Amino acid sequence: GSVSPQVHAWEISDQLLQIRQDVESCYFAAQTMKMKIQTSFYELPTDSHASLRDSLLSHIQNLKDLSPVIVTQLALAIADLALQMASWKGCVQTLVEKYSTDVTSLPFLLEILTVLPRSLRIGANRRTEIIEDLAYYSSTVVSLLMTCVEKAGNDEKMLIKIFRCLGSWFNLGVLDSTFMANSKLLSLLFEVLQQDKTSSNLHEAASDCVCSALYAIENVETNLPLALQLFQGVLTLESAYHMAVAREDLDKVLNYCRVFTELCETFLDKIVCTPGQGLGDLRTLELLLICAGHPQYEVVEISFNFWYRLGEHLYKTDDAVIHSIFKAYIQRLLHALARHCQLDSDHEGVPEETDDFGEFRMRVSDLVKDLIFLVGSVECFAQLYATLKDGNPPWEVTEAVLFIMASIAKSVDQFTLQYHFGEGASTSSPLPTTSPHPSASPRRENNPTLVEVLEGVVRLPESVHTAVRYTSIELVGEMSEVVDRNPQFLDPVLGYLMKGLCDRRLASAAAKAIHNICSVCRDHMAQHFTGLLEIARSLDSFTLSPEAAVGLLKGELPLEKIAECLSELCAVQVMALKKLLSQEPSNQHGLSSDPTVPLDRLAVIFRHTNPIVENGQIHPCQKVIQEVSLGNFGVGTTSGVGTVLLEAPRLVSNPHRSRFTHPKTNTRGASPCRFLGQFGFIQRSPVTLLRSQVMIPILQWAIAATTLDHRDANCSVMKFLRDLIHTGVAND
Repeated sequence: GSVSPQVHAWEISDQLLQIRQDVESCYFAAQTMKMKIQTSFYELPTDSHASLRDSLLSHIQNLKDLSPVIVTQLALAIADLALQMASWKGCVQTLVEKYSTDVTSLPFLLEILTVLPRSLRIGANRRTEIIEDLAYYSSTVVSLLMTCVEKAGNDEKMLIKIFRCLGSWFNLGVLDSTFMANSKLLSLLFEVLQQDKTSSNLHEAASDCVCSALYAIENVETNLPLALQLFQGVLTLESAYHMAVAREDLDKVLNYCRVFTELCETFLDKIVCTPGQGLGDLRTLELLLICAGHPQYEVVEISFNFWYRLGEHLYKTDDAVIHSIFKAYIQRLLHALARHCQLDSDHEGVPEETDDFGEFRMRVSDLVKDLIFLVGSVECFAQLYATLKDGNPPWEVTEAVLFIMASIAKSVDQFTLQYHFGEGASTSSPLPTTSPHPSASPRRENNPTLVEVLEGVVRLPESVHTAVRYTSIELVGEMSEVVDRNPQFLDPVLGYLMKGLCDRRLASAAAKAIHNICSVCRDHMAQHFTGLLEIARSLDSFTLSPEAAVGLLKGELPLEKIAECLSELCAVQVMALKKLLSQEPSNQHGLSSDPTVPLDRLAVIFRHTNPIVENGQIHPCQKVIQEVSLGNFGVGTTSGVGTVLLEAPRLVSNPHRSRFTHPKTNTRGASPCRFLGQFGFIQRSPVTLLRSQVMIPILQWAIAATTLDHRDANCSVMKFLRDLIHTGVAND
């Protein structure tokens, strides 16, 4: 590392390559030479460029049998030199003429020609000049590759190099479409892919090359000859795919799926605009659906981007006839995705959301939401429910179906509302069989399936598999609008969710669902406030994530009872702060010893309490704000709230609490600023705050927290500092 920055590194690297002492020293020298050309080419005088080129070409020829990694590094160095050495005209022609007749030199010649099109990290003008030069000699490269094929015979390593080189030039986009359409290289690619005995490495190289060719002809009309050949060639690979499945060769299966997906991506416009005709032949979709039937979810996941794009194109097309053509294909895809979402039959506990399979299920959920308009959310929801209602499937099938139903539950409800409000189906949804009467008045009605599903879910026994309960809770949370229209279900729904809240494995999901229900069903929550208040008092006894615990506080206040409920809800958090103030400092790290928890919860309660107040009305939050303000502390049911809130930051700055000794790595440093700003301490009584012994620690925390890479925390800190400065300037 200390040698490379020096000018002498050029000479030392050249000497190490000449000595050829061992692989390590030669690799170091070759890599150094490559880096120097990329970053320090200006160090060399112009008259030395030619000698450097000749030296590198001599080294790669002499070291071609020592190690492939050294050849690659020298090839990259030569490619970078060709790009930066303006005096080296026609470098491709020079290299081909010099080495193409020597069979032993063909491997490193192909290596140079492979990396050359990939190394265009240069200025725009020079890049344009180089691409024009490479395009001019592209036919020379193709002819060389044909010669290499004839000489290679059954040499697998040489064929891999040929395919990689060809793919690199396809990616550059300079190969003549008509010339390549008639080239034997193209037919060789598909021959290799069709052969059952092709090795995995050669199969991958051929697949990569075909994908590069398909990508290169994205503008189909201007590359029609090549597009037709590639289209027909890929369609011949179906039987080879089935053979790979039969032999359980997952690597080849994945390669075929990549090729099929790239085919569909390339001809997407044709598929949408002229489905079933010419290059819009829907056999392309059949290939992807065949892949979707493979038992490994990694296979179907390859095609997700295409299905996203197809849904986007069809949504923009807004043609009911076109949509109907694709409906059956999307239905088959959704059924396949439901199968792939099934957990293993021996799975224990709740579904994992952070592992690879959990992330796959989340991607499935997003994809289903994007494509459901083509099938009809109501129809799909009913079909999924029928599979559960009419049979007795294993628990893993039930859980997967509930998971897909949870993904589309809101779109089902929105469709129902649009229809019954007399707006008709949206342009992206299938038309109902019977149109509403023009004179029908807007009304909120239920989809019978939704009501039946909700009723069935809340009656699930506790003996069902934990994963089924977990996913059913998520489904109930997504059906909050249905609960709002059917308040008779509110008691059983809340009872069902409370059971989940008491189970540590289901607690966070149940808390999220309760939050959704409370937020949507506020008109019906007054009679349930006492029970919800008990939940708030017992938050720390449940095994909840911090986000889920805070979420429970966001939707708990019924509008007509805000005045009496807000004070009680705040008192729960204030009492927790009082308890912390009365305790001796300890080294405990649990939630009970963390003052930022009640501080954040207090801020959340006020932030999400937004009643509609008409002119002349007293704001229902006024009394509680007065109770927590510094000017009125000690008044009302939350006696001493102001004092408690002012003293609470002392806990955060306590040096004995080690979890707060590194504010730059912890967003808790923003909590004192957040809650002081939320309750208007600065504006209401700045002198009292500034005289407090905790002001200096708070400022230290605020300054340290300005570097936090956390948007909400940073905004809270900046707002606090801005208000503090503004108050000082205004009162100066």
